[in-house]
Amino acid sequence: MNPPDRKEVLHWLAETDGARLEELWLRADQVRKEYVGDEVHLRGLIEISNHCLRQCHYCGLRAGNRDITRYRMTLDEILPCAKQAKTFGYGTVVLQAGEDEGLTLEGVAQTVKRIKDEVGVAVTLSLGERTVEELRAWREAGADRYLLRFETSNTELFSRMHPPRGGQRFSRMEVLRKLGPLGYEVGSGVMIGIPGQSYADLANDLELFHELDLDMIGVGPFITHPATPFGKAQATTPDDQVPATELMTYKVIALARLACPDANIPSTTALATLNIEEGRELGLQRGANIVMPNLTPPEYRALYEIYPAKACVRETADLCNRCITGRIRGIGRRIGEGEGASPNLRRRRRSKGLARIAARPRGLGRS
Repeated sequence: MNPPDRKEVLHWLAETDGARLEELWLRADQVRKEYVGDEVHLRGLIEISNHCLRQCHYCGLRAGNRDITRYRMTLDEILPCAKQAKTFGYGTVVLQAGEDEGLTLEGVAQTVKRIKDEVGVAVTLSLGERTVEELRAWREAGADRYLLRFETSNTELFSRMHPPRGGQRFSRMEVLRKLGPLGYEVGSGVMIGIPGQSYADLANDLELFHELDLDMIGVGPFITHPATPFGKAQATTPDDQVPATELMTYKVIALARLACPDANIPSTTALATLNIEEGRELGLQRGANIVMPNLTPPEYRALYEIYPAKACVRETADLCNRCITGRIRGIGRRIGEGEGASPNLRRRRRSKGLARIAARPRGLGRS
């Protein structure tokens, strides 16, 4: 299907009438059902380290935050969490961290290999901007997916939020474009309501989702930590400033579904933080098909404070699992089985296979 054109995207981003927005919700839900079905796949999130060498101006994990207690999980702590994911029926674990130099090429590769060999679930990595050598080694160790949000396609906004790391200038887009050729399913996404972000910026973001042909798309509201430059600043609000609201997040989820119909799209913890009663459920009813229950051990979970007052931070993994699966069934959806690979990835592989067949010289049989 063709993605919505720019004029339509801008129309929906600006729309505030609830009755008219029902049309967008219905379209997104129908496309979700047609392309990825009624299964909701669960990804077990393990926040393996809150160390970070970056000085991002909104994130509580930034290196300059001296009020945070730092931790880094050992392999012996990570493996039981992955096994718990398997017990719960999750097909994937997501290893997430700040940009932590203590998570070395060899250490992450060993962790991935042990999870694949001993647990047998898919592994998604979300470890920030890393070198091609690291990414290749982790893929060879068995990592299936890599998640790296580009956060905004507006390069000025991005540089305002992200000072260069140690004098080095990594191109996040360059890293993203190298993941696919390495064999990863590629995930990215944006934050909604960044100070200075316009509706045109968000329209550009949605166009970039389609251009990158993403397998996973994560979107969430911009929530700052108070112990950061953005958290302390009194920001001015331009006339076309995108609000960091629950409603705007649903609109971007719905439009992302229309732009990339067979991508996996999560209904995030940030949505539950804004609306604990039904935030995740509404995300699932407006285009999303993934939920990421938290498996981080309780002694570390509250320390992974990207922003304060995250939803469910005091829940045990067992309680989180029972709550989320009950909520999913409560809206008439099924819990997904297996690894839940992106239908988009399967489509690309089929296309490549057909292209190879078409390119064979005529008259030759199968080898």
